[in-house]
Amino acid sequence: MKISELSKITDASVRSIRHYEKKHLISSIRLENGYRDFDESAIDRIKTIQFYLGLGLTTDQIEVILNCKGNNPHPQMDDFCDDLFKTYEEKLNEINNQMNALASVKRRLEKRITQFKERKAKHNDQKVIEL
Repeated sequence: MKISELSKITDASVRSIRHYEKKHLISSIRLENGYRDFDESAIDRIKTIQFYLGLGLTTDQIEVILNCKGNNPHPQMDDFCDDLFKTYEEKLNEINNQMNALASVKRRLEKRITQFKERKAKHNDQKVIEL
């Protein structure tokens, strides 16, 4: 199928599909006229790529997953792949670190907002006393 058809079926832009191909996440053959020709397996492959992108993984991490034992993007326990497990753990650690950093920023903002509210209330109380 042509890249435009694959784009419509998967909802991935033509540009994204070209990028996936450049990163060796999908493959095509070139026809005599220079057009790319994708087989039906590209549909599931792109949907898998989109799933992992939605998890926040990079295309390099996705490549590791797609090339995992048996070339199966969703390995069962008997198809366990150390690289897949490592990638998941690294992503989870990254997310936990981001959450901790955001929680710290949130606490600082909440403290600052409380300080502003207290100052504003004190300022308003002084205005009432002056009247």
